[in-house]
Amino acid sequence: MATVWSDQEHGFMQRALKVAERGRGRVSPNPLVGCVLVKDGNIIAEGWHDHLGGLHAEQMAIHDAEKNGFSSNGATAYVTLEPCNHFGRTPPCTEALMWAGIKEVIVAHLDPNPTVRGAGIEVLVQAGITVRQGLLEAQAGAQMRAFMHWCEHRRPMVTVKIAVDRNGSVDDRSGAPMRFTSEGCLDAVHQLRQDCDAVLVGAETVSRDDPSLTVRRVEAQRQPLRIVIDPNGRIPSDAVLLNDGHETLHMAETFRGLKPLLNQLGDRDVQRVLVEGGPSTVHAFLKQGLVDEFFLVQSEVEHVVPVAANLADNTLSAAGLSRREDQQWGQETVQHWSR
Repeated sequence: MATVWSDQEHGFMQRALKVAERGRGRVSPNPLVGCVLVKDGNIIAEGWHDHLGGLHAEQMAIHDAEKNGFSSNGATAYVTLEPCNHFGRTPPCTEALMWAGIKEVIVAHLDPNPTVRGAGIEVLVQAGITVRQGLLEAQAGAQMRAFMHWCEHRRPMVTVKIAVDRNGSVDDRSGAPMRFTSEGCLDAVHQLRQDCDAVLVGAETVSRDDPSLTVRRVEAQRQPLRIVIDPNGRIPSDAVLLNDGHETLHMAETFRGLKPLLNQLGDRDVQRVLVEGGPSTVHAFLKQGLVDEFFLVQSEVEHVVPVAANLADNTLSAAGLSRREDQQWGQETVQHWSR
């Protein structure tokens, strides 16, 4: 029989999901996790995983309760992900919950990581703590989608972002390369970049635009790995991303295909890669069915000498993607497609 959750319980887990967002762009390869402690129907503490090596959400919430003069003994913990039961950068969260006297733990999503996978809940139950699971499970899974994908496939989730003019062109060859989207759109792109572990482009993009592909317009805990697919060694040696001190993976003569590359990135704990290349690079990923998410940015600018992207709806549908929603990034409309 399915568990029936009260409106109040929904509210507490929704709060845990909200505070988990405070770690976005700061904790990969760890997942976003939020926790709230509830006692006598009231939230007495909140916690989230804030940065690598920092307290996990449960540990932060317990510390928050103590700091504010509340006893966590007898409290209920609402956690968006199954508590870990292994030593990593921090001690096990299960031990922290037991030490704090938590009487019940409500978990949104089980942890698919092989080091956990139900072991956390098992330890809590053996310690006499009541555990219930599945509250807002789908929402928690969506929030941690890149982590879930990496745990299942051991390769990163692939997100594509490409901007086109009103006629579907990605570039205007009538002059020097110029950005043709708004400042608000650029802010959104940097926010997206911040949430990715790597950014990938092809040789043509580097040769034409000489981009840095760094996170600049939002606070960045770290910079993404830059990847350039350049099988023929076309990019100039003085390209910005080869000389600015940030890490770049230059796939030159050693490049042997996209699937091996994704496997290699997965081994490096890259969980989400953002493809910002031109049409050739984007279509290579689409044709192999490797795109999990697609952002098509539509500008009202009209190019004089256009370069067609050839990204019709049927192209994206044939790659296994479905149009989910339209968003607004600054002055641009953005089609959001996903697998």
